[in-house]
Amino acid sequence: MASTDAPPPVTVTDLEIGLGTGPVLLRRTSLSLRRGRITALTGPSGSGKTTLLHAVIGDLPYGARVTSGSVEVLGQDVFALAPATLRTLRRHHVAYVGQDPGSALNPRMTARHLIAELAADRSPRAVERLMTDCHLPASLAHHRPGALSGGQQRRLALARALARRPEVLLLDEPTAGLDAALRDEITALLRRLATEHGLAVVMASHDPDVVERCADTVVALATGGTPYAPYVPGAPYSAPRSRPPNAPITLPEGLRAENLHVAFSHRGHTHQALAGADFHAPTGSATGITGPSGCGKTTLLRTLAGLQAPQSGTLTWDGRPLPAPVRKRSRDMRRRIQFVPQNPLGALNPARTIGATLARPLRLHRIVGVREMPARVVGLLDAVGLPGDFAHRYPHELSGGQRQRASIARALATEPDLLLCDEVTSALDPATATAVLDLLAHLRATRQLALVLVSHETDLIGAYTDTVHLLRGGRVVRPAAPREDAASA
Repeated sequence: MASTDAPPPVTVTDLEIGLGTGPVLLRRTSLSLRRGRITALTGPSGSGKTTLLHAVIGDLPYGARVTSGSVEVLGQDVFALAPATLRTLRRHHVAYVGQDPGSALNPRMTARHLIAELAADRSPRAVERLMTDCHLPASLAHHRPGALSGGQQRRLALARALARRPEVLLLDEPTAGLDAALRDEITALLRRLATEHGLAVVMASHDPDVVERCADTVVALATGGTPYAPYVPGAPYSAPRSRPPNAPITLPEGLRAENLHVAFSHRGHTHQALAGADFHAPTGSATGITGPSGCGKTTLLRTLAGLQAPQSGTLTWDGRPLPAPVRKRSRDMRRRIQFVPQNPLGALNPARTIGATLARPLRLHRIVGVREMPARVVGLLDAVGLPGDFAHRYPHELSGGQRQRASIARALATEPDLLLCDEVTSALDPATATAVLDLLAHLRATRQLALVLVSHETDLIGAYTDTVHLLRGGRVVRPAAPREDAASA
């Protein structure tokens, strides 16, 4: 364990970051990291947690600038380093794992090669040990990122970061999208790494239980001077219901999947993601899906959306056959079924403004004419609770919660009948998560939308859905009461 008398590897002093003449991305903040200790960044969406983590590696959003303060890493001012020195710092001394770890994983490389690529020890035994530490089954070593669940991609990115044996580890929502058991295991791993290897860890987290379990120091950030009120574990969620709790559901057919099989193969290794899964999303309903990490939840949603072709099984819409690949679906069917991914950056082109991103489906599906398009874009932003001038912003200029709302607005642009939402609240603080689900409940009521919500937070989605399904081993085991699912998962 490192000596507590050693100089701090990271010191942030009165740091404030702004976006030109626009909003303040990070209000004046100071912190000091210590070897062998874990610092947690908490605060509502938009408080600057991700911006602060990026600042530690000298990476500011486009157009942003430091308006006050400094960041020193291993005795060096990161904003004064030459590009080559900064690359060395990032490659060998400071490791960063972002909210969307899948986007940083080369889709052509296997999990084993991704870990070994930058590893200090590239031996098979060392790679296998890292996979074990991060609770990645050895059977996934030969699979590419596209064949992994969101939670598995997150653990792979963590293993890849640890392989470099850094002195400082920066983690943005490291347990988002993981079930409770895996959250406990990953927090225990971080605690052990910090203590035994003298690693300085700073993590942004909205999960108060994770913070309580492993953080030595908590730095609470706020937006606009608004104090951050942490969520109290066990506090009930509330949402408007479309029916009494025990009322029967009599709804039209909607989307139905029967006996879906999806497997991913690479170099003779096969991973069965779905194994005879059946699922039904009636018109106008709200359905939850929960289950342990890697059980096939994301694969099921992507298959329903037409983004993943099954090896066998059938899809129907209102009793009529629905082609599995989205490219074979009619323009009208592509319009009706929309997918909102776990990581909103997957739906938002970083090179396009939010307005251009929303205008694209309006144009492709001929929703409105060119003259009406700007007004419709503003209307979509208003529908998800974002100001109209956000049309001129880029995704990196938005907080995680704002990006998630923009991602929902993009899906709403086609005037769909069904929204498939994959862990849309996983990286959001509890207040923002509840606000996003309140938004979806309102849209369901006002637009007659059917919703499918995937989440590990079973109590949360249970308050917003008619039925919660448990997915395990690639199959829908049964529909059950939300608290039953929580116990089973």
